[in-house]
Amino acid sequence: MRILVLTKRQYMNKDLIDDKYGRFREIPLSLGQMGHKVRGLCLSYARRKERWIQDGPVFWKSINATPIKIPGLFRFILEAGILAKRSDVIWACSDSFYGIIGYMLSLKYHVPLVFDLYDNFEYYLMAKLPVIKQLYRLVLKRSDAVTCVSRPLARLVSSYGRKVRVAVLENAVREDLFKPMDKASCRDVMGLPQHALLVGTAGALVSSRGVQIIFDAFDKLKAELPDLQLALAGPRDVQIPHNSKIHDLGILPLEKVPLLFNALDVAIICNRENDFGRYCFPQKAREIMSCNTPLIAARVGSMAELFADHPEWHFAPDDAADLARVLENRIMNQRTNYQEVFSWSDAAAELETIFLETCKA
Repeated sequence: MRILVLTKRQYMNKDLIDDKYGRFREIPLSLGQMGHKVRGLCLSYARRKERWIQDGPVFWKSINATPIKIPGLFRFILEAGILAKRSDVIWACSDSFYGIIGYMLSLKYHVPLVFDLYDNFEYYLMAKLPVIKQLYRLVLKRSDAVTCVSRPLARLVSSYGRKVRVAVLENAVREDLFKPMDKASCRDVMGLPQHALLVGTAGALVSSRGVQIIFDAFDKLKAELPDLQLALAGPRDVQIPHNSKIHDLGILPLEKVPLLFNALDVAIICNRENDFGRYCFPQKAREIMSCNTPLIAARVGSMAELFADHPEWHFAPDDAADLARVLENRIMNQRTNYQEVFSWSDAAAELETIFLETCKA
């Protein structure tokens, strides 16, 4: 198949092309490796060279949005139209805006559209604008198929009136990076104490995900567990406490994130009971599992479902006392009988089936 991918270039504090990162890079790459002809068009909100870039079998073209935005958006739409009429299917990703563009091109050139939701886009600023929100809901109903990052999100889409071709396509892992490694070696490389009881996380350290309770739970446990130390990495909007037992590793390059996960005795995934937390699928969950590191997660949305058979791995969101209780128990019981980890090639195979069914319809 000739597949066109429409997406933004920067997401999750990474750059799709420069960092070779994430869902919108890895799934098209796997599809290309399966023999499909994949072209990607991405809109960059930071100034980048505008040219075709080859990533394995996939060719990407980047267009700058520019500070004024409108000229860049217009050029993006024109280029997307040129590529769409030479394509068999469009996969529109990363925000409501790209789904709307994909739908317009789908109608004009009679090319099937599969709209991918890697988050609840209504939580984003753009989809809260009245006209955009209405168009977004329309595209959800009329796309040829919709792929959703989590089961709760798929149920939300169905509640809007869409009853067919709503598929769950969860986040996955790069198996070449995220795998079990020697804990002592990882701690040595990351400059972390060898003999500490080390817990922590990597990812967005932001208040909207309730990360403050990590510090509160740490305060509750540090007297009872004198060897307990905390290691954190990622972009943040919260103040990291100054404490000799709290290790702030800043923002790590992707290749160092698995070193941190392997260095931990227990990894923590925070989220809140809000329109983001209920519908997301934290990519770090699969990455931690792939490293075979014990984890605990807030009992919200997809994490509540993923670990339904292990309620002892859940803590109540925004409840530092419950996090402290669950963390202490998890330190004592570090069993990791995880299910088989879902890889990006697995995700691409599922999406290929969706494309083929959509093109036949």
